[in-house]
Amino acid sequence: MTNTQQNSPIEQDDTYQSLMNDPVTDENEEVETETATETGEKHPLDDDIRSARFRKLQKKIRRQVSHAIHDYNMIEDGDVVMACISGGKDSFTLLDMLLFLKRIAPINFDVVAVNLDQKQPGFPEDILPNYLTEHQIPYYILEKDTYSIVKSIVPEGKTYCSACSRLRRGSLYGFAKQIGATKIALGHHRDDMMATFFLNLFHGGSLKSMPPKLLSDDEQNVLIRPLAYVEEKDIIKYANYKKFPIIPCNLCGSQENLQRAMINEMLRDWDKQYPNRLNSIFGALQNVAPSQLADRKLFDFENLSLNRDDKQSVFEGENIQAGQISESLQQKGVPTAPQVQTFDPNNPEHVKKVAKLNKIPTINPVI
Repeated sequence: MTNTQQNSPIEQDDTYQSLMNDPVTDENEEVETETATETGEKHPLDDDIRSARFRKLQKKIRRQVSHAIHDYNMIEDGDVVMACISGGKDSFTLLDMLLFLKRIAPINFDVVAVNLDQKQPGFPEDILPNYLTEHQIPYYILEKDTYSIVKSIVPEGKTYCSACSRLRRGSLYGFAKQIGATKIALGHHRDDMMATFFLNLFHGGSLKSMPPKLLSDDEQNVLIRPLAYVEEKDIIKYANYKKFPIIPCNLCGSQENLQRAMINEMLRDWDKQYPNRLNSIFGALQNVAPSQLADRKLFDFENLSLNRDDKQSVFEGENIQAGQISESLQQKGVPTAPQVQTFDPNNPEHVKKVAKLNKIPTINPVI
């Protein structure tokens, strides 16, 4: 994961090596049978799910999480990772993946699960402690009645999600520092990141999303999103296989953010109609060219200047028509009869040269 790997006291596991050597993309090969007996070493969180489809899905998600952690240097030797657990499918999958990688990764890091019980009516307070205790996972349950605060500040009929999220985030940030956690792991996946991008594009007037790794505004915490490469539909399948004890997110009685719901529906429709579109969109989030946008804070448009050489550039074509050339322009040195070079559209070398000259360069910003 980092340069500290070579000094790690843990011998690198063959499973980890195979995960990192495989490409992130999945070939979606058909599985001939639904059940299969797996051979080789088993890991504590594999459970006894005798399904070839599950094994393939599990390996795909593990591979994607491993690559995301590696690509963004999310976890380093000696880290204490605080995994934020809400009881939803995403956070259960996040915890499952982190604990698996802790077992096989070539570095030492610890994982502690933290849940904020916001005192929503009907919240099943026994589910998470029972699950975490059963799997011998160290955890904290923080009890804080933010629900009453949200109810008092959010107008009737509005969604509670935004205010609830801010209050939850503030409590978790402070607790991470209190227990010495060096990274805060959140369960946002690839679809969450794209939905946030379109929400900001359509309703916020900005090009931004959820980054896989983020330094908090006060620079007191580093947030990581190890599921950044994982599709939601795969997480749904995985959670169903694993039979996680999912806690519903509608306990507070608040409707889902309607704008986000519409964006999610749009993304699902695109995925059905154009299977590669979401991959392309997510790839665009990783391939930003500031010089091709219009943000003057990210690229110095004002001070762009020419850097021409002395090489003569002559138009290749059949003819140039020059009409209404005024004397004032002639005095400025503009030619009335520019030179023309012969262009043969049937000559592959000419076509190749023109295509190369007309390619729009991508300029990396250096401000």
